[in-house]
Amino acid sequence: MPTNLSINSQRLWDSLMDTAKFGGTEKGGICRLALSDEDRQVRDWFKAQCETLGCTVRVDEAGNMFAVRPGRRNELAPIAMGSHLDTQPTGGKFDGVLGVLGALEVLRTLHEQDYQTNAPIEVVNWTNEEGSRFPPAMMASGVFAGALTAEYIYQQTDRDGVTFLEALERIGYRGPMKAGDHKFSAMFELHIEQGPVLESEKKIVGVVTGVQGMRWYEVTIKGEDAHTGATPMWLRKNALVGAARMIEVVDAIGQKHQPGVATVGLIENKPNSRNVVPGEVFFTVDLRHPDENTLDVMEAELRAALEASLAPLRLSYEEKRIWSSRAVKFAPELIDCVRRAAAKSNFGMRDMVSGAGHDAAYIARVAPTTMIFVPCEGGLSHNEAESTSYDECAAGAQVLLDAVLAYDEMLAGETRK
Repeated sequence: MPTNLSINSQRLWDSLMDTAKFGGTEKGGICRLALSDEDRQVRDWFKAQCETLGCTVRVDEAGNMFAVRPGRRNELAPIAMGSHLDTQPTGGKFDGVLGVLGALEVLRTLHEQDYQTNAPIEVVNWTNEEGSRFPPAMMASGVFAGALTAEYIYQQTDRDGVTFLEALERIGYRGPMKAGDHKFSAMFELHIEQGPVLESEKKIVGVVTGVQGMRWYEVTIKGEDAHTGATPMWLRKNALVGAARMIEVVDAIGQKHQPGVATVGLIENKPNSRNVVPGEVFFTVDLRHPDENTLDVMEAELRAALEASLAPLRLSYEEKRIWSSRAVKFAPELIDCVRRAAAKSNFGMRDMVSGAGHDAAYIARVAPTTMIFVPCEGGLSHNEAESTSYDECAAGAQVLLDAVLAYDEMLAGETRK
């Protein structure tokens, strides 16, 4: 490792707690939906903090924010670090946020020690990673990587009918830069594990070797609204019964194809009245697996079950896959930098594949990429009770710093050849 720089653990923790006030909830979590007023507030804070360090902050057409610190050789593409600042409606203080603020702490450490890297260093806040307000997830990193278009994401709407473009322009974060126009030498993303493995094995660092594939679907089942008292059971077209049977099928698909998972996470019942037989149900399906071929099988089973389960109930349906993110393998040279960084601080580590989707999965299409995981208590995430300790946050940021500096030295050596 080229240096013995140490991050300021207290400063990192204070930043995590301070920014949690933007959208803070009574239960100690954060509700900071993408492109909301709370999202604008934390973006403004992040921009100001980076500019205090002498960084130039640019924004692209998808709202992605890039804070760059010059290096000795600015003709080199920057080494990027980052994650996201948006949260779930009942999100915690660390999911995504640690990756941005840990990267900010790396910049602060380099700045106060007057350490100049070979390549420029860039911190990124990716827009709408969660996909909670505007599906699909990882939306703006998808545009950066060329997997989605700006025109496509602009048209996506929240449940109130507000388009992504309208919300982006309202908070003043539609930038002039075309997404993906500038390149990265590499990108590192620090994140909480969002699962229980590190905690159960008493390891501090997860060396992430890839991300499992994932696909999202929307299903609408249509039957017939009818009076609950006057409509005999044999004459009903109960859409909710059909949805209930499909929910069990989806769970069974996940059970069958482990370590894959299958989930119905959102459901809307219409007309949702206590004395009306439900005539329409909308629900979502989330399928995930590390192997793309197995995902194909899971998808085929889902579609076959829709016909088999709903036709006998005299129900019709519409189904569409709205998003797909293929399984990803991260860059071996970056993975090695993370291993070396963790070993330098004597942190216990283990290799792992991410079960959750992350912006790094898209960026891996256009640049060498990897991730660093730290534990979260009980494996709990997407929950206001989400918790990662002071020491674990500090460990993740320290590994991030040392991994970036190790890659910077590697990059300098390659360019001298």
